Amino acid sequence: MAQATKRTKEFGDRGFLRRLTLATAWGEGLDGFDLGVLSVVLVPLSRELGISPVWAGLIGASSLIGIFFGAPIGGFLTDRFGRKQLFLIDICLFVVLGVLQAFVAEAWQLFVVRLLLGIAIGAEYSIGSSMLSEFVPARRRGRRVSYMLVFWYGGYLVSVAAAYGLLEGLGWSWRWTLATSAIPALVVLGLRIGLPESPRWLMLHGRTQDARAIIDRYLGGDEHMAEAAYDSDVKNEAGWRQLFAPGMRSRTFFVSTFYICVVTPYFAIFTFAPKVFESLQLNEMAGTIFANSIAFIGAIVGMLTIELIGRRKQLIGPFWIMAGALLVIGLWAGAPPMALVGAFAVFAFFNAMTGNLTAVYPIEVFPTDVRATGVGIANAFSRIGAAAGTFLLPVGIQAIGLPWCMVTGAAMCVIGATVSQLLAPETTGKSLSHTGLVATLSPKIAPA
Repeated sequence: MAQATKRTKEFGDRGFLRRLTLATAWGEGLDGFDLGVLSVVLVPLSRELGISPVWAGLIGASSLIGIFFGAPIGGFLTDRFGRKQLFLIDICLFVVLGVLQAFVAEAWQLFVVRLLLGIAIGAEYSIGSSMLSEFVPARRRGRRVSYMLVFWYGGYLVSVAAAYGLLEGLGWSWRWTLATSAIPALVVLGLRIGLPESPRWLMLHGRTQDARAIIDRYLGGDEHMAEAAYDSDVKNEAGWRQLFAPGMRSRTFFVSTFYICVVTPYFAIFTFAPKVFESLQLNEMAGTIFANSIAFIGAIVGMLTIELIGRRKQLIGPFWIMAGALLVIGLWAGAPPMALVGAFAVFAFFNAMTGNLTAVYPIEVFPTDVRATGVGIANAFSRIGAAAGTFLLPVGIQAIGLPWCMVTGAAMCVIGATVSQLLAPETTGKSLSHTGLVATLSPKIAPA
């Protein structure tokens, strides 16, 4: 017993951290699961409901539009009322809305349900990353938070394979296939019941004794207190407006821009992956599962290397590689199928590897009092691009052809690389109190 108590003081309650990581990462995986299922059922539901390419684009983009509203609203509420309550309420919405998808009869009804589901997903991004990051020690924060994206890609991959199996193997309807997203949501709900409030949020709001009790029980007591530097957190009365104040606006611009440039080409291409592979005259089911498998591997590699490579290197280099891969697809007329599949695989791998930083960077560069709001704002901006890309891709393939759509995606990667080169800080190994200091963002921020 004494030895176990000593281990808890030195390292924190590892069982608790594993549960919290799973409860958070699996919540992120629900988004990937939901979008993966949609990418497969979009073709049969379009046939059954007789919808146009415009409605197909709207349904494909509906949850992304919802995220635009849900992320900042969820972030604001989380910073105002705490992480714990919103963490539980949000997952209940996943369950209800997931089931409702089975009962829609018209395109507009599915659009509305998925729009509401997107609002819940957006709130999840803001709540989950803030909750997890404020418990995890600095030396393991990048890897722990990266689990969220690993589960996102894992959820996407599992759902794509499951959806094909349910639709084509078991003959399920697209409605009940969509509704399967409620099943993993129920599991996450069970994991979240009983989790404590973030001690960093409690400290910031003057509830020192409550925070200290949680730190002593779960995080290692005095040693964690010294490492986490809670006393450095300061509450700014400007609230969310400080995100656009001098010194902070460069952080908001950086995370929003690089986030847009990561997710826009991904969502546009992978939401309509079967259509993309069909346009390239490739086997759509095999190509879709293969590309998502590569993305899952890329997310795992990114998680394992983020503390070794550092944030900046894992962001800038992959952007240039993704741009090159999309240019190959777009500009190499008459390329052999294997070359095209290889280019897709390269893009999928490095996009997923970089995608880990969409969870890590936002929670590191914003201070505690607006962390969830800042994450929400970054998500909202990113979903403008993602929703636009998802909506316009089927129209673009019809109007200008797939090659020019790929060139547009490559251009976005170049923009992301350039902005990251100028503004991305190196936050590896720093406490959240240090990385969240209000100062002009600079690549010179390095580990102490």
